[in-house]
This record gives sequence, C-alpha cells and structure tokens, in this order.
Amino acid sequence: MQRFLSLALLALAGVLLTSCGTTSGVRVKDTTRTFTTVVVDAGHGGKDNGASRRYGGAEKDATLDVATRLAAKLRESQFHVVMTRSSDEFIALDQRAAISNRQKNAIFVSIHFNDSGRRGIRGFETYYHSSVARPLAYRIQQQLMTLPGASNRGVKTANFRVLRNAAYPAVLVECGFLSNRAEGAAARSASRRDNLADKIAEAIVDQRYGKGTYHAPATASDSAATSSEHGQ
Repeated sequence: MQRFLSLALLALAGVLLTSCGTTSGVRVKDTTRTFTTVVVDAGHGGKDNGASRRYGGAEKDATLDVATRLAAKLRESQFHVVMTRSSDEFIALDQRAAISNRQKNAIFVSIHFNDSGRRGIRGFETYYHSSVARPLAYRIQQQLMTLPGASNRGVKTANFRVLRNAAYPAVLVECGFLSNRAEGAAARSASRRDNLADKIAEAIVDQRYGKGTYHAPATASDSAATSSEHGQ
C-alpha cells in the first residue's frame, strides 16, 4: 500500500510539473494566452559579434535592427515591450534571462541569425525549451514561412541558456543564414528586416488574441530602427 501511495504521489508530481512547465529547475509559468509584456532580446552585441559573414555582415547588427523594429510593432499593438539591449552593448546570457524574469505576465523572444560552414544551408528555425512555449514557437515559424523564398528548417527544442533559465515562455528565432548568399544579402536589406519583424509580431499578436487579429503598421518602422543600423 505504501509503495502504491508513493507511486501515486510521484505521478501526481509529474502532472503538476508538466502543467506549469517546470524545466531545469525553473518553474515556467504559462502566459501564452495572457501575456501583456514582451521581452525582445537582440542576440549578441558589444564584444560578441555573433556570426559574421561577408554576405550578411555582423549578426549583432542585424539582430538589433530586427529586434528594434519588432519592439516598435508590438508597442503599436499595445504591448508593454522590454528590450534586453537597445544599443551595441554586451549583455551576458544570464542577465538576459533575468531581465525577462523580473517582468510580470511576459513572454521572451530572442532574435538571432544563423551560420554554417556550408554555404548552401538556408532557412528559418525556431527553438523552445519549455513545453509551454511550443505553441508560440510553431506560430512564429508558420508566419515566417509565408515570406517569399522561405525555407523551413523546423521548430526544435534546445537547451540554450536564455531559454532554459526563463521563467516565462521563451523562444529563440533564427532569421536565416548569414553564410548563405541569398539569405545573407537579404539580411542586409531594411525591407527584409522589417518583413521579418512584421511576421514575428503577427505571430505574437495572434498567439495572444487569436489568428487574424494583427494589423500591420501603415508604414515601416524605419525611424525606430535607424539607430541600430550601425553603418550598414
């Protein structure tokens, strides 16, 4: 009887942990239908250039530009937006997660570009760690696939530090390969970056309020992103 009760308690604990999305010792609160704050994380920065290829330039510049555009679009959609960085500065990975965890009722979206030693590799990828972030990851990937010439590398789980330490649903979006001639060249384009931000914003709004609720800004957010161009 005692053994039966022990097994039952273990099973119940497993159910409870799954429902709240506990992973790697961090209790992840499922806010995917209630969030009012979006933490936008521009990957790399400062001494950390990220990927740097002749086709796409430094990753840290491209991520900041897309993140700045995304933040502007989300603010127009009435979200409270917090950026982990808004200039070319180095922010440690643990600090990025901590910035997100200090917010109330939030989600975390990290913007990156990819790299490969094989120049033919291309496409979008979206990563998550906690199961509660899976719906958001799939929605973002689906929206990115509506862009012209999009190649689908799928939605995947990953043990990335910024994801596993997040107390809220967290995703990391790879917006194409800077090492690929076509995607690297596109990453330098202001219009492409704005389109990337627009699709990610649409997915976020749809995740919160339902499909078809996003209304794209009438004009591109060029003015909001000018400060992040860094000479490109």
